[in-house]
Amino acid sequence: MSAPTKAAFAGVLSVLLLSAFSDDARADLRLCNKTDSQVGVAIGYKDKTDWVTEGWWNLASNSCETLVPGALVSRYYYIYAVDYDQFGEWGGRAFMCTREKEFTIRGIEDCVARGFERTGFFEIDTGEQSSWTVQLTEPVQQGTGGR
Repeated sequence: MSAPTKAAFAGVLSVLLLSAFSDDARADLRLCNKTDSQVGVAIGYKDKTDWVTEGWWNLASNSCETLVPGALVSRYYYIYAVDYDQFGEWGGRAFMCTREKEFTIRGIEDCVARGFERTGFFEIDTGEQSSWTVQLTEPVQQGTGGR
């Protein structure tokens, strides 16, 4: 290989290596708040043995947060979010346990009997992707429906 070819090859290789280790190449489940309000976010997922819900991530307006770092191991994740400023929410029909303060809760059965709230989450189907970004942009429903 000639010297110019070696130099060009080394340059391409270093760009590829930098791309592989850049933040853009990371695999995560991220949530971006594209609203003008501060929102609180909870997540639900199935781990190796049980359903788990976790919260709260507090996201300022027009910001993003990593909810699950690293490559995604589940296909389905569940999100519930509250708009602190407009008093709306993003929810769905997948009911899981939450509470008002920071939490990690194992199991989704008998939420109220166990001292938790029963909250409706919406489903995210990540397919076979190793990373996914959810963007909260839709108008929220006023009130506290979904509980």
